[in-house]
Amino acid sequence: MKQSKVLLSSVFLGFIMAATLVPLASAQAYPSSYNQMTLEDTLKIAKERVKEVQQHPGEGSGTPFLSANGVIGASIISGAVFGGIFVVFIARAKKVEASLSKMR
Repeated sequence: MKQSKVLLSSVFLGFIMAATLVPLASAQAYPSSYNQMTLEDTLKIAKERVKEVQQHPGEGSGTPFLSANGVIGASIISGAVFGGIFVVFIARAKKVEASLSKMR
């Protein structure tokens, strides 16, 4: 019985992974044909970016590291959310374990 559950879980996990990773791999391998930028377009955009940076010196990359929608802020928020879920699971597991030990 346990082996069949493990096998079924493994097959399900493999299906989920394949369903999510195959589209990503094919999206990287085959560029879209309707949105082809020419070399001139790429150079034009690069020159515009350089001009924009020269007009606003010292403003950094534009990535807000410490705000709530920045890198560190988002990491702290997601860590708190997933950490809270983890604590709830652990507390529930301890409660179930204690009730099972009383039944024995």
